[in-house]
Amino acid sequence: MKKALITGGEGFVGGHLRAELEDNGYQVISTSRLPKDGFVKMDIKNYEEIRSVLNEHKPDVIFHLAAIAYVPSSWQDPELVYEINGLGTVKLLNAARSLGLLDTIVQIAGSSEEYGLVTENETLIKETNPLRPLSPYAISKISADLAGYQHFKSWGIKTIRTRAFNHEGPESKYGPARGDEYVTSTFAKQVALIEKGKQDKIMVGDLTSIRDFTDVRDTVRAYRLLIEKGEYGEVYNIGSGKGYTIQQVLDILIKLAKAEIKVEVDPKRLRPSDVKLLLCDCSKMKKITGWEPEIPFEKTMEDLLNYWRKVV
Repeated sequence: MKKALITGGEGFVGGHLRAELEDNGYQVISTSRLPKDGFVKMDIKNYEEIRSVLNEHKPDVIFHLAAIAYVPSSWQDPELVYEINGLGTVKLLNAARSLGLLDTIVQIAGSSEEYGLVTENETLIKETNPLRPLSPYAISKISADLAGYQHFKSWGIKTIRTRAFNHEGPESKYGPARGDEYVTSTFAKQVALIEKGKQDKIMVGDLTSIRDFTDVRDTVRAYRLLIEKGEYGEVYNIGSGKGYTIQQVLDILIKLAKAEIKVEVDPKRLRPSDVKLLLCDCSKMKKITGWEPEIPFEKTMEDLLNYWRKVV
């Protein structure tokens, strides 16, 4: 049985990944920044703590998810985002190297935000597309991504870098759905509140951006398959190849609503600069793994809305 360690295992994606791995025969160690039942404490900012955990468990595979993942928060404290997302990745890789874990495979979970400014003639976006970051978050993810490449080339660490496009969904058996600061959850939560008479309208930001959405349960399956079949040192996009405007996302949820929904733009929800177009070409990953997304986006949104109906 292979032993997998998930950094940031208490998060939305970490819970789904843990379930995916356990369902496929892995022994899973999930880490959490703070002490928590069922998790191993490991702060990605603390090199000695990282090294101690790796030395104790000596995983066959590391899925590196620990990060500040909310793009707008990176504008408030870019230094913290760089420290956790960028330097934290370097500390993890250096700890693995110092322990001689050269047979351990390390997945670096990057983001489509790394591509940043993309022109219409550059879609669908391939892994070779220029990286033009438009947020401190994107810069931090590029630094983590390239640190993974450098540690492979310089030290032989078996890294596999992934750039997942938007992935959404409900709770897992190990944790909640995405927080309500994320666009799909904030819409779904507000619909649920309106249905219960606790809110009178949905507050929204820019609805014109186009995003490539995949169900998180399909995304974590792609993570597992890439660890099993991917080429070390390489980078792989993960996405559906289908674009939805944020307006279309809202329309799907309004159609599922059990009450009349009114919409109002909230200027505070607008970003200083935003990525307008992200559409994925993941043919490279599909060719190696045979992966295809299985869960329709409408089903993803229905499951997410049902989650918030239970919570609010």
